[in-house]
Amino acid sequence: MKLKIFVWTSSFNLLCVLSVCQAQIHQLDNNGDITTEAPESVSSCIFTVVESMPENLTFAPGQPLHVSTYSAHKRLLAKATQSIHLTSFYWTLLGTDTEVHDYSSFEGEDIYAELSTIVLNGTVEVKIVQNVTNNNTDNLALAGAQVRTLDFQRLLHAGVLHTKMWIVDKLHVYIGSANFDWRSYTQVKELGVLIENCPTLAADADKLFDVYWHFSNPSQPGLLDSSLASYSTNINASNPHQVTYNQTKALVYLSSSPPPFCADGRSGDIDAILSVIRAAKEFVYISVMDYLPLIVYSMPQVYWPVIDDELRRAVIDRKVVVRLLASKWVHTKRDMYAFLNSLNVLKNATSLKVNIQVKLFTVPAFTAIQRDIPFSRVGHSKYMVTDQDAYIGTSNWSGDYFTSTGGVGFILHETDDGGLRSQLVNIFNRDWNSSYARDVY
Repeated sequence: MKLKIFVWTSSFNLLCVLSVCQAQIHQLDNNGDITTEAPESVSSCIFTVVESMPENLTFAPGQPLHVSTYSAHKRLLAKATQSIHLTSFYWTLLGTDTEVHDYSSFEGEDIYAELSTIVLNGTVEVKIVQNVTNNNTDNLALAGAQVRTLDFQRLLHAGVLHTKMWIVDKLHVYIGSANFDWRSYTQVKELGVLIENCPTLAADADKLFDVYWHFSNPSQPGLLDSSLASYSTNINASNPHQVTYNQTKALVYLSSSPPPFCADGRSGDIDAILSVIRAAKEFVYISVMDYLPLIVYSMPQVYWPVIDDELRRAVIDRKVVVRLLASKWVHTKRDMYAFLNSLNVLKNATSLKVNIQVKLFTVPAFTAIQRDIPFSRVGHSKYMVTDQDAYIGTSNWSGDYFTSTGGVGFILHETDDGGLRSQLVNIFNRDWNSSYARDVY
C-alpha cells in the first residue's frame, strides 16, 4: 500500500489531502478546470436556479427570468415514486391559513392538494419534519403522512427549524428560501436551487433530513447522542463532490447549522459562508433579507461580527469588490440600517481605496390587497455569489441562524461562464440595477 500526499489549492482553501491507494482526489489545474484521478465516481446532474417573482414585480425586457418555485415543486411532486421528505419552518399553503385571502393563493393550494393526493394514495412514503409552528400538517398526518415536530427550545433553549428543503426518491432536491406558504409562490421574492437526477448529493441531503428526524423523535432525550455517527458524511468543504451538471463541471457540498446538528464530516453553514468569502478574488455579491451582526433573539442582544469582519477583510486586505443587497419591508429591524451604513461608509475611506456598496431592495405593493396580505412583498432570498463560488441557503444573516437555528446551504465552485454561478451573477445585477434597489438611508 502506497501513501500519497496531494496538495490541493482551490476556492475551498484546502491545505493538503492524504490519500491511500484508490481514494478519489479532486483537483483544480492551473486554468481552474476540475480534474480527478478516479472519474468513475463523477455523477451527472441537472441544476436549475428557481425563483418566485411577486405579482406585478417586473423588470426591463431582456433581464433574466427563471423557472418559478411553484413549477419546481410541481416537478418534484410529479417525479415522486418512492419517497418525499420535507423539512419546513411553517405551513400556510391554503388561502384560509392567513387572515387576508387572495386569489393568488391558488398555487400554494394546488401544491397542497397534489401532496394530499400522494399521501392518500399511500404508495409514496411522505415524511415531514416541521418546526413547532404548523397549520396544514395535521390533516396530512391524518391522511397518512409521517409528521414529526422538532422543538429547538427543548433541545437548545433557543432557535427554530428554519430549513426549507425537499428530497424526492433520494434523487431530487430543492434547497432555498421558499417556505411552505402560498405567499412564497406569488407574493414573496424567493430564490433556490432545484437539483435533479443527482443520487450522491440527494443521498447526502437525506442525511440532513435524517438528523432532523432523529432529533424530532419525542423519546430523544437531548442532543448528545452517538447515533449521529450513522449520518456522517465525507462530502464537505475539504472533500466536495465532483459533478458534471448541465454539461458543466463543478464541485459541490452541503452545509448545515447549528453545530450540534452537524454529524461527523458535515461542514458548518457559517464555515461555508466564510470560506466562500475568503476564496473570492474579484467580487462578493450578497442578497439576503436580514443582515445583522448580532445574536438578535437573545436577551440582551449580543454582538456577533463574524461575517461582518470577513467582509471588511475582503475589501480592505484583498481589495475585493463587495455588493450587499438587503431587504426593506414593514418588518425590517431598524438597527439593520445602522449596521448596513457602517459597511457602506467604508467607501469614504479614500486612503484604503476600497470598493463596497450596500443597497436596500423593496418589493412594492401595487394594489390595496397586496398591502394587506401579512408578511409578504419582500425580497426573501439568501444567497451569495463570487467570481469563484455560489452559495444558496435557507438562513437570514444574523448570528442566531448559525448558532442555534436549523438551516442548510448549497455550495458550488465553478469558474466557467454560463453555469449556475454566472446565472446568479446575472440575477444579482438585474436586482441591483433595478428601480427596486436604492441606497441605504
